[in-house]
Amino acid sequence: MSEQTKGRLSAGQGTAMLLGGVLGPGMLVLPQLAAEAAGPASILAWVGLLALSAPVAITFATLGTHYPNGGGVAAFTGLAFGGRAAAVVGWWFYGAVPIGIVAGAQVGAVYVANTLGVDKTVAAATLLAAAFLANAAGLRTSGRLQVAMVLLLIALLATAVGTAAPHASAANFTPFAPYGMAGVISAAGVLFFAFVGWEAATHLSAEITDIRRATTVTLTVISVLYLSVSITSIAVLGRAAPLSALLETGIGAAAGPIITTAAIALTFGAINTYIAGAARLGASMAGSGSLPPWFGKGGTPYRSLALLAALTALIMLLPADLDTLMRATSACLAAVTTAGVAAAVRILPPGKPRNTAIVATVLSCIALACCGAYLAVPAALSLIGLLVAKPYPRRPKPCAAGSG
Repeated sequence: MSEQTKGRLSAGQGTAMLLGGVLGPGMLVLPQLAAEAAGPASILAWVGLLALSAPVAITFATLGTHYPNGGGVAAFTGLAFGGRAAAVVGWWFYGAVPIGIVAGAQVGAVYVANTLGVDKTVAAATLLAAAFLANAAGLRTSGRLQVAMVLLLIALLATAVGTAAPHASAANFTPFAPYGMAGVISAAGVLFFAFVGWEAATHLSAEITDIRRATTVTLTVISVLYLSVSITSIAVLGRAAPLSALLETGIGAAAGPIITTAAIALTFGAINTYIAGAARLGASMAGSGSLPPWFGKGGTPYRSLALLAALTALIMLLPADLDTLMRATSACLAAVTTAGVAAAVRILPPGKPRNTAIVATVLSCIALACCGAYLAVPAALSLIGLLVAKPYPRRPKPCAAGSG
């Protein structure tokens, strides 16, 4: 790894990038969507996915430490299973990002539009444009903005939980599972949107000073926030309702501007991380032949960034609703996660790292199955990857600085 690329993001900025990727705008609507699917038993889906996150996050941090590479999970998959597998995984992620960031922007835009009185499409486009411009300005600029946004959103989520908690009632947890285990599985399918982000950070592994520390802090923070928000939402509201309703219960009329601020922070944070990761992935894919070589030219991945912007604009024109966009994104990223941890089983050294990867693989396969019919989306992207694939190198070349 060259000194020019190593550690361009401090441990704090790297943690903010991870948190921004995982704590996305889905937090504004996912508690509601999960409760609609499973009732109070949606808490089981939250707990299950948190249990999945730990070995997955640790495995990706270990991969990023041993093999720092802008190609991220696609590169790891190539090292383990060859170029065609790498191309497929690359297209799963690269194709999912425009879908996912449009979904995220739509969530944030609802709150911005209601508060400022602007058109929702204009608000979504503005949020997307801001994130693309931040990435075009450089990774350091993007990282500094991310720190500010993440600190803000953590404070706002803590305020929502803290002010609403006194209104909780145990009666709101009955009936606990009105839709049975099928409801919990359905809730897990949409909630996976709240647990993706680890795979996005792998594309930044060569740029984060201490990815292991960043991962540990992120795991701790999301565990506390996700469980607090999900349990408090059901205990206080006793029904499927967005996060804004929880905040309104706690502080009343002042909730409007605060939730809008939270929506902007959550939306920008997630979009920013995914664009940063995907732009670098696109340049790596161009170098391997999974994209035309033109997109990999230049030190900063401006051309890959421009392609992402064009694909995002195209997704904005589609008539798909929010639930469909979120579930399609979840299916693609669940597939990416499963491929990445399976690759880790093959290329990580024996012992604890490999054993953790085995656990992560089993759990990821379960999460993947919860995506159901939406697995057709990564299947379609697979065809593109297979048509244009060229081999990756099969033997890993660990960076000496990260092999400890």
